Amino acid sequence: MKVLGRDMRAGRVKVRVETEDDLWHLYNLVEIGDMVVASTHRREEKKSDKIRAERAGKRRMTLGIRVEKLEFHDFDLRLRILGLIEEGMQDIGSHHTLNVEVDEILTIVKTWRRSHLDRLQRAVEDAQQPQVMFVALDEDEATLAAMRQFGMQEIAQIRSSRTGKQYATKDEGDYYGEIIAKLRQSCRGAPMVLLGPGFAKEELLHRGKLEEPELFHRAFAYHTGQSGMAGVHELMKRGLGKEVLEDSRMAMEVALVDDILSAIAKDDPVAYGPEEVETAAEAGAVETLAIIDSLVRDQDVDRLIRKVENSRGRVVMISEHHDAGKGLEAISGIAALLRYRV
Repeated sequence: MKVLGRDMRAGRVKVRVETEDDLWHLYNLVEIGDMVVASTHRREEKKSDKIRAERAGKRRMTLGIRVEKLEFHDFDLRLRILGLIEEGMQDIGSHHTLNVEVDEILTIVKTWRRSHLDRLQRAVEDAQQPQVMFVALDEDEATLAAMRQFGMQEIAQIRSSRTGKQYATKDEGDYYGEIIAKLRQSCRGAPMVLLGPGFAKEELLHRGKLEEPELFHRAFAYHTGQSGMAGVHELMKRGLGKEVLEDSRMAMEVALVDDILSAIAKDDPVAYGPEEVETAAEAGAVETLAIIDSLVRDQDVDRLIRKVENSRGRVVMISEHHDAGKGLEAISGIAALLRYRV
């Protein structure tokens, strides 16, 4: 995400959506009651002498929507913002839906808390960091997938032309060559994980380093019992290697949740669950609050986040779709490392 302008006195921040992950960040950043101003299409009623107005074509216009509902569609990478028109050239007070996609520019008007600004900064930083690419393959089929903030997205499936005794070296070369060509289009410098049950991953790694050394300079091979998306999920459950996640946002999230679980096991100063964390926040004891995205979208946690921020605590939003989020969700989705025992 790119921030194009800020007027914090008016509570207005103008941004450009640069990646699909930005849609997920916006879904967690924009709240019910906020104003979102964007260019959109809306149908005008054509005036005529007839009793009923004729339906005219849609035209481009800038409208400000008071948000009543948000919908994130990860299958077609689209964010829908629904609400009442409060700013614009027509239909004030009518309902409208903004369909936000990559390359859209919009202005968010809200009361910005520190957690909001941290989320905005995270979106800006995430745009500079490549996602992890997965190639789960055997000798017959390869599945390409990308790790995104909202979860794992399957990008493509590539089948080899292997047919028993008719399978030839030329076909094998075409198979790996097609995978490499697809990665060239999709990878864009991301760390790459090759996985599967046989030796196909090693062959792809060898070919890739020979033909595309820059593309494969951060490629890592892992053995799994399955290929396809089942193999990707198997590896994610087992945990990715540190060399893949090094310096990434996910590595920080995983480390924080690990610290929380370790503190619970050692009976160190820690709180988990809404009641314990609320008590610790009331006492000003929260040093770091970890909370999954789905809870952050719940208006009931606003007061808790403000308490932690007012006592100079750190608030970290954890993606609910990755291993760190699942580990935190297992202990209610909210936990805190404390400055002292409460």
